Amino acid sequence: MSKKNVHDTWKKLQRVVSKDGRFSMQSYQFIFEALDYTASQLGKKYNSSIEQERHVTGQELSEGIKQFAIEKFGYMTRIVLEQWGITKSGEFGEIVFNLVDSGLMGKTETDTLDDFKDLYDFYIEFDEKFKFEGTFDFSYSWDLFKNNG
Repeated sequence: MSKKNVHDTWKKLQRVVSKDGRFSMQSYQFIFEALDYTASQLGKKYNSSIEQERHVTGQELSEGIKQFAIEKFGYMTRIVLEQWGITKSGEFGEIVFNLVDSGLMGKTETDTLDDFKDLYDFYIEFDEKFKFEGTFDFSYSWDLFKNNG
């Protein structure tokens, strides 16, 4: 992307945030990243002229956003999203449609805000279901504690 395109995109994003102050600039940037993540996970073809080969539905995007957020923010996901003004899945749709209205994203005739509404509960998905993965070796820190006591 050229410097002019980046500058134009940035200006449009600033106008979107000024027009609808509920969501932070970071929330819009995050949605762009999450769309890339989701399209990649689904094997979508960005350069295809066939809409079905590159389109991501609202449900697919919302699920991709959830997975991407968990990978990126872990146990802090819900808190980060809330800091950006996002408290429910339907608000992902509101951000997407703000981007569509500004010309920064596209949609099909069948895409609606309802595609994002009430798909999951943030508290359940980001707090209750969250599991730390991997193994943790606390022996090193425990040995330090024992030697200092």
